[in-house]
Amino acid sequence: MHNKNEYGMSTKDDEYLQIVLDAIRVCARYKPKFGQGAKGEGLTLEQFRELYQRDAFYSWFGLDNPMMYAAHKAAGGMTSIYRQIGIGCEKLFRRVMKDSLDLSEEDVIWSYQVTSASGRKRTLYLDGRVPLGKIGDKKKRDRFYEWMRDSARMLDVDEKVFGSLTGTIFEVRQGYKSKDSKRQNADIANAATAYTKGYFPCAVILSGQIDSDVLMRYRAEKWSVVTGIVGSANPLISTYDFMQDVVGYDLAGFFERNRSTFREEIDMILKTLLSPETI
Repeated sequence: MHNKNEYGMSTKDDEYLQIVLDAIRVCARYKPKFGQGAKGEGLTLEQFRELYQRDAFYSWFGLDNPMMYAAHKAAGGMTSIYRQIGIGCEKLFRRVMKDSLDLSEEDVIWSYQVTSASGRKRTLYLDGRVPLGKIGDKKKRDRFYEWMRDSARMLDVDEKVFGSLTGTIFEVRQGYKSKDSKRQNADIANAATAYTKGYFPCAVILSGQIDSDVLMRYRAEKWSVVTGIVGSANPLISTYDFMQDVVGYDLAGFFERNRSTFREEIDMILKTLLSPETI
């Protein structure tokens, strides 16, 4: 477990908090691109107005209005908030695994290569890894193994297949409200590859926002899925019970302790995104 300061808070809080805040703060700088290419910083309000005023059709309808810019900025910025929270929490998850289970930076990263029809190789990364053999503390290792075994039994994973597994790989998401079949198929392919490489696949959803059909499909494909349920006392289905009971870190407590900081940060970002002015 982590040391605590005189207030009973984890001494890791400041470091962990900064990991998430650094990711979230990127959103405040979001500027829409208006079809001007994927690269670059996006357009300022002045550049947007110049672009739309040069376009006779848009100008006729008054679409060079600063509020139209604000609407575009808000729409893209909302997506950016979800994405950056996910990125920050993915980095946090890896760091917590590293610290709590005494793993190295190399231990918690996993990737594999795929070859396209053209023969070109591409490296795919998942969000975290725990190799059982690298957990030095026997109690922690046994606890993690028992969670893997119970999760695999819940999914009806063949005993011989489970016997070949050497650890767990993780895909971390803030939520999963989409029914994007391309993403689902990619995740299912990742799970199949994980099993062939000797790893048990687990999707970690930090919120309770996951489509029920997607959840059922992933579990049918032998993905363990834990979601943002609080108070279930079941690490086989709850992200926060898994983190506390298996990994040994109270992630829900961390988010609860820092909720005012997160809320203030998001409030400031939303006000920035909803204004036509740029920073």
